[in-house]
Amino acid sequence: MDTGAESGRESGTDAVLAAVGPRLRALRLARDITLSAVADATGISMSTLSRLESGHRRPNLELLLPLARAYHVPLDELVGAPATGDPRVHLRPITARGMTIIPLTRKPGGIQAYKHILPAGPLDQPNPQVHEGYEWLYVLNGKLRMVLGSQDLVLGAGEAAEFDTRVPHWFGRADGKPVEFLSLFGTQGERMHVRSRPS
Repeated sequence: MDTGAESGRESGTDAVLAAVGPRLRALRLARDITLSAVADATGISMSTLSRLESGHRRPNLELLLPLARAYHVPLDELVGAPATGDPRVHLRPITARGMTIIPLTRKPGGIQAYKHILPAGPLDQPNPQVHEGYEWLYVLNGKLRMVLGSQDLVLGAGEAAEFDTRVPHWFGRADGKPVEFLSLFGTQGERMHVRSRPS
């Protein structure tokens, strides 16, 4: 019995399953859907959905099939299984509402990283959402409009923001031009720390 080969297969499966949570969250964010709405559409409880997205619940077919139907994506796209024998990580961008979201992390739990790409286009009307967690944003290119509670802010390239996601929040183009930004998200309220050397 080749235990090394079996161990490799198991670790490969674990890596694929670990990527499902970030992909589910990116799909939901790209479609601007709340956990409550997904729960209503699938019959899966909000707590189970939250645990799936954070990596604290192992995905299975009973959960993934209704989610694939609700998001109108093929099951293999939802799972993002790599090609057999190919050790490379294949990032699968998710596009909805004119935004592309690329999950950058594959491990379950902890901090999840995403790259967001907003192409040039008309200005959108803010539609703030709330959910559990803590988020950190860093603008790579362009100007990002961020509505956070009663604040309406514009972040330029090189600027960052961090906030509790239980505060109503929304972000979009500030001037109709393309915007690219990174986000780090922690479901358990982890705070991101930015350190710099003293001047």
